[in-house]
Amino acid sequence: MTDARPPFPPFDLDSAQAKVQAAEDAWNTRDPHQVALAYTEDSAWRNRDVFLTGRDKIVVFLTTKWERELDYALRKSLWGFRENRMAVRFQYEWHNTENQWFRSYGNELWEFADNGLMRHREASINDLPISEADRRYRGPRPEAERHPGHNLPLT
Repeated sequence: MTDARPPFPPFDLDSAQAKVQAAEDAWNTRDPHQVALAYTEDSAWRNRDVFLTGRDKIVVFLTTKWERELDYALRKSLWGFRENRMAVRFQYEWHNTENQWFRSYGNELWEFADNGLMRHREASINDLPISEADRRYRGPRPEAERHPGHNLPLT
């Protein structure tokens, strides 16, 4: 695997939206090793109250996350961008081992290296318990629902 991930900064609207969709697609694989390849070797993260640096730690973090957050299904939406930075909104649904479903709402700040790999990620996330009947997301986004500028409901 090459250590580059197009599209590359500086981003325009089309390339920023493509980058967000590529991230959504990768995270929906729930493959920590595949997801980690989108980040620089020394990528720095804040995820909720967890701070970590480096791909190896990203893999460990994501492995633990997806062992706890079962049947994870994610949607991302571009909020804004400038040069090599983006702001992204997201929602994902998952359930725990007791089969309680949650919708997690959040915002991310991303900064990219020139090779298109993310070198900095900050995520703020809140979880809301939901019923099975309230679920919106049942796996990766269907092809028919992929369109530039897709937005997420507030609630």
